[in-house]
Amino acid sequence: MAGVGDLALMGTKISPNKLIGKLEKRVFGVPLSTSPRFSFSHARSLDVTKSRTTVKAVMQVEKIQRSSELKEGSLSFDVVSEMELKEKGFLGLRKTKLVCTIGPACSSLDELEKLAIAGMNVARLNMCHNSREWHQDVIRKIKKLNQEKGYCVSVMIDTEGNQIQVVDHGSSSSVKAEEDSIWYFTTEKFEGSRPYTIQANYEDFSEGVNPGDEIVIDGGMATFEVMEKIGNGLSCKCTDPGLLLPRAKLSFWRDGKLLGRDYDLPTLSTKDWSDIVFGISEDIDFIAVSFVKDADAIKHLRDYLAINSSKAIKVLAKIESLESLRRLEEIVEASDGIMIARGDLGVEIPLEQIPSVQEDITYVCRQLNKPVIVASQLLESMVEYPTPTRAEVADVSEAVRQYADALMLSGESAIGSYGMKALSVLRTTSTRMEQSCREENKQTLLHQRKLGVSLPDQIAEQICSCAVEMAGNLGVDAIFVYTRHGKMASLLSRNRPNPPIFAFTNDNSTQMALNLQWGVTPLLTDLSDDMEGNVKKTVELVKGKGMIKKDDAILVVSDIIPISTAQTIFQSIQVMTIT
Repeated sequence: MAGVGDLALMGTKISPNKLIGKLEKRVFGVPLSTSPRFSFSHARSLDVTKSRTTVKAVMQVEKIQRSSELKEGSLSFDVVSEMELKEKGFLGLRKTKLVCTIGPACSSLDELEKLAIAGMNVARLNMCHNSREWHQDVIRKIKKLNQEKGYCVSVMIDTEGNQIQVVDHGSSSSVKAEEDSIWYFTTEKFEGSRPYTIQANYEDFSEGVNPGDEIVIDGGMATFEVMEKIGNGLSCKCTDPGLLLPRAKLSFWRDGKLLGRDYDLPTLSTKDWSDIVFGISEDIDFIAVSFVKDADAIKHLRDYLAINSSKAIKVLAKIESLESLRRLEEIVEASDGIMIARGDLGVEIPLEQIPSVQEDITYVCRQLNKPVIVASQLLESMVEYPTPTRAEVADVSEAVRQYADALMLSGESAIGSYGMKALSVLRTTSTRMEQSCREENKQTLLHQRKLGVSLPDQIAEQICSCAVEMAGNLGVDAIFVYTRHGKMASLLSRNRPNPPIFAFTNDNSTQMALNLQWGVTPLLTDLSDDMEGNVKKTVELVKGKGMIKKDDAILVVSDIIPISTAQTIFQSIQVMTIT
């Protein structure tokens, strides 16, 4: 057998979008000076299974430290996934994850539980809105539901970011701007109601703005023409009527083009850092960073979290500006995941480019093995109406067809009257589109860019690619992966297998992080160094819940360290049938 070290891995640098152009080829791996070899051997049969095929790869590396374990014999199975599995079977499980923005319309314990039952995997809290006490109350309600009711809902906070936005418009909720009405934009602070007055958050917001320019609210919710400058303020006429929401974003246009101005504002503001400290104290799972310009802010935040957080909080970068598109690959590489914020992105690039840019970003994320969320205006009409437009359903279906890891509701769930119906539309549409892709056999293996630099990482990639191919060829019912930190589960997800992935881990941070990975159902359980014992125990537990039955075929993947080889990582593929 040829030594793994003899293989040179070639990759192609990815083209992030049509605006940036093709990028050059480069080498992502180099031949090792020595040629270590790995061996394949057969596993012994388990009491509950009949071994069909077994492949194992063993490598010499440093031993991984174990995290704290659960009580022996326990298995934390999300009650929603358990119910769905019993009702629809393995192939009926939805693979696309669902993110809901929490707002006044859905912040009660009862409403949060309804969202969890309806399929919410991640609850997003937009730190632009509501008080610190409000956010704390919502986070603790979600954790209460997880602990007491058996749900598995992760918590994400979304930073406000440095941007020009509305601080106040004289109302605690939305205000309607009527056509031809005259409004005054100012930085002057005021309290209470001041009709037709909008307070901006940045002292020099009007610098470089001339009469005749346009102010666009939240990417097109309303538009104003600048009539005249009055000191640092602007007198404007509403030309496109619409709603002015609290904390709405302002952009400035001239002759149909975005008026680009460099305010030299840091990505993370003082308020953002305060919100991050709050998030750490509340044991959140994800931080989505707004208005990312480059990878430096992401790296800085991850370094900060490594020192100041006891858990592995994942950092997502929001792609919502031309700057972030230009540096897309470096931002994706530095982040734990990406959110495509199409609303703000649509302000910065021509609207007709949004679909192709979305597909390009999704492709880059999958190549680099980072989860991607498609966000903004998926079902915007359902903020006010109980039924989506057919175009919106087609939009959702297209995101699923592109194999986005997750779809996100914003105002639909936060302030809309039909949040539950909107979530139901996402769930049924994504499930149907996944089924269609499977029937048309579109879930073929992506020509993957090789990511691993170290030999163990290279082997893990190869094992997961082979495992997914085997799962498809053999028609197995499910993939079981045993993982400490979720890497093997994410590599399996990257290949988009037909059968669902059940990821067994003894680390709560890993479980909650995997809630964003396509096709992965994360399960918290105690794991030992005895791989055969782990498989036997978890199969018995799942079988005892009635979720697998006789003659089901299970493909098992693992990177757990066995007792017999205490100084190695043990990576294996096993295919077994339940007896």
